[in-house]
Amino acid sequence: MRDYNKEHKDNEGRKYTYSFDLDVMHPYMIKSFESFFNKGNMLELGSFQGNFTNLFLPYFDDITCVEASDEAVQIASDRFGDRVKIINSLFENVDLKEKYDNIIMTHVLEHISDPVAVLKRINDEWLSDTGRFFLVCPNANAPSRQIAVKMGLISHNAAVTPAEKEHGHHITYSLDTLERDARAAGLKVVHRSGIFFKALANFQWDRLLQTDIISKAYLDGCFELGQQYPDLCSSIFLMCEKGK
Repeated sequence: MRDYNKEHKDNEGRKYTYSFDLDVMHPYMIKSFESFFNKGNMLELGSFQGNFTNLFLPYFDDITCVEASDEAVQIASDRFGDRVKIINSLFENVDLKEKYDNIIMTHVLEHISDPVAVLKRINDEWLSDTGRFFLVCPNANAPSRQIAVKMGLISHNAAVTPAEKEHGHHITYSLDTLERDARAAGLKVVHRSGIFFKALANFQWDRLLQTDIISKAYLDGCFELGQQYPDLCSSIFLMCEKGK
């Protein structure tokens, strides 16, 4: 049995959440998504404590979240009250009565033991006929990972490190394998991109962000460069629609 509360804890080799994630990646994910947003409701699959959820409040009045960790659900529920509906359940088991116009899954699919089965539920059961699914995963080919391979810290780009395994990772996706699983589930891939060119590890970014070395213009430049070189980004992004 997996302990989803334990998986969210920082471990010896890795923090679960970095300042880089919250202060840099989350806003740029929103920037990548917003032109594709549909009017209507939204489902977030894997909301943790609601840090990313909070950024969706200006865009959607009807938000539902599904999260496996009961500790995270309690924190998010205390934070949002009745503004967000939060369900403590596994994606494999949850019973959702609605269809959704927007479904968000960011840095979650790599935690799922049978990702295609969950993606198939999204396509077949939860996505409305005109809905859009926003899927983001860490990128195996990010330069920071490739540098780690050259340094001998990890064996290959798509390796799952022991610290990542403690956080529940089963796979490290690249654009081709992510699209493979989306298509296997029946989803229609409409748009593919990367989010934020990244040559430094998260812990290195956290240190830099505490200085005046990195400017907002530099961050924006890394984001724009990522549109040109998606395979060299921190995260990879697919926008999908319902497939037949």
